[in-house]
Amino acid sequence: MTTNQKTPLDNSGRSNIDGDSKGNKKKILDPPTIESVAQLIKTGKAKRIIVMAGAGISTAAGIPDFRTPGTGLYDNLQKYNLPYPEAIFDMTYFKENLEPFFSLAKELFPGNFMPTLTHYFLTLLYRKNVLLRCFTQNIDTLERLAGLPDEMIVEAHGSFAKSKCLKCKKFADAAWMKEVVDKGEVPICTSCRVGIVKPCITFFGEAMPSKFFLRLGDFQVCDLLIVIGTSLQVQPFASLVDSVGEKVPRLLINLEKVGDIELSDMGFDFEGRHQNYMRDAFYKGTCDEGVRKLAELCGFKDELLKVYEEGQESLIKEFGKIPTSVEIATKVEKKIKAELELTVDEIDQLAKIFEEKIKIKSEISEEVDQMLKEFDELKEKKSKDKELLKEKGNENKSNDKDDKDDKELLNVKEDITKSDKKEEEKGEKEELKDTNFVMI
Repeated sequence: MTTNQKTPLDNSGRSNIDGDSKGNKKKILDPPTIESVAQLIKTGKAKRIIVMAGAGISTAAGIPDFRTPGTGLYDNLQKYNLPYPEAIFDMTYFKENLEPFFSLAKELFPGNFMPTLTHYFLTLLYRKNVLLRCFTQNIDTLERLAGLPDEMIVEAHGSFAKSKCLKCKKFADAAWMKEVVDKGEVPICTSCRVGIVKPCITFFGEAMPSKFFLRLGDFQVCDLLIVIGTSLQVQPFASLVDSVGEKVPRLLINLEKVGDIELSDMGFDFEGRHQNYMRDAFYKGTCDEGVRKLAELCGFKDELLKVYEEGQESLIKEFGKIPTSVEIATKVEKKIKAELELTVDEIDQLAKIFEEKIKIKSEISEEVDQMLKEFDELKEKKSKDKELLKEKGNENKSNDKDDKDDKELLNVKEDITKSDKKEEEKGEKEELKDTNFVMI
C-alpha cells in the first residue's frame, strides 16, 4: 500500500472503501445504487452515517405549506398582505408586524403533527449505533418527537423546540409558550415584562445556530452520507454534501435529482463523469418509500415498522388527542376502505348475475337433453314399428310414411341443436359484456 492510500475509516474521514494507488477513477459504489449502499450498512462498513434532511421528510406528516395557494395556512396568511411569502421569516418585517408569524407558529407548534416513517428511520439508525449526526433544515421538531436525542440533531435553521426573549435573552417555558400562542396572543417575556418571546428559529438577518458550525467536523469522519427530501438550494446547508471525503459514498433519496452540478467537482456526480470516484447513488421516490426500501435491503424493515407503530401510539397517549397528521391519515384510510368495500359489493352483484345466467343455461341444457332423449326413444319406437310391419308384410305401404317421419325427426333434432347453440352463443356474449363492465 502506498503512503497516499487511506486505511478503512481513518482519521481523515475517508470511507473504508478505497480507490487504487494511482488515483484512477474507481467505483466506490458498484453499482451506484441503493442496494450497494444497503450492503455497506448491512455488512457493518458504514458506522458513522450523517443524514442531511429537508422539508420532504415531513411532507407525509401533513405539515402545511404557507407558499402554496389553496392551502389553509396560505389562505390564513393572505389577510396580512405579506409582500412575499418568505417575509414571514424576515426579522425586519417581524419587528414591524408580529401577527403573521405567530399565526404560522400556532399551526406548527409541537403536538399538532406526528413524525413520519423517515423520522423513525433516523431513530432506528441511532439505536443501532450507526448514526453520527442528523443535520436538518426543518423547524418542526419531529426528529425529537421520534425519539432522536438533542445531541444527535443539528437544526440548521433552528426550531420550535426552544423560545427566547429578544430583549433579556432568557429562555421561556415551552408549555407556557404554546399556551399563549394557541390563544392567538403575542408572548411577552415573564422575566423582563417587555421583550417579545420568539421561537429559536433562524430568521433572515439572524446568525445560524452555533451548533451548526461546531458540528461541521462530523463530516470529516463520516463514512456514509444520506441526503433526503431536500432541494439543496439553500446555503450554507446545500454545500455540506461536499464536506465529506471524496471517497465517501453518498445516497440521495428524493423525487428528483438535485445538487448535480455539471462539469464541476462540487455537488453530486451520479454519472461519475466529473469527479475522481463514482460514489453517488440516487433513489427516486418519496422519503418514506426510500427509507422503507433501504430498511428492507438492510434486513430491518419489520423492526422499523414496529418502532414507527410504537412511537405513534406513545405520542397519541402523550398528547391526549390524535394530532392533525393522524386525523388526515385516518380520513384517507377510511376513504380507501370505503372505495374497496364499494368495489367488493359491485363484484358480489356481478357474481350473482353470472350465477343466475349459469343456472338458466343449465336449465335450458337439461330441457334440450330431455328433448333429445325423447327423440331417441321415439326413433327407437319407430324402428320397432317398422320391424313389426315387415313381419306383417306391410313394409311397402309404410315405407313412404316412415321416410317422412324419419325426416321430421331429424329436422326436430337439428332444430333442437341449433336452438341450444344459439342460447350458448347468446350467453357467452352477455358474459363477455359483463366482464368488460368489470374491467372498465
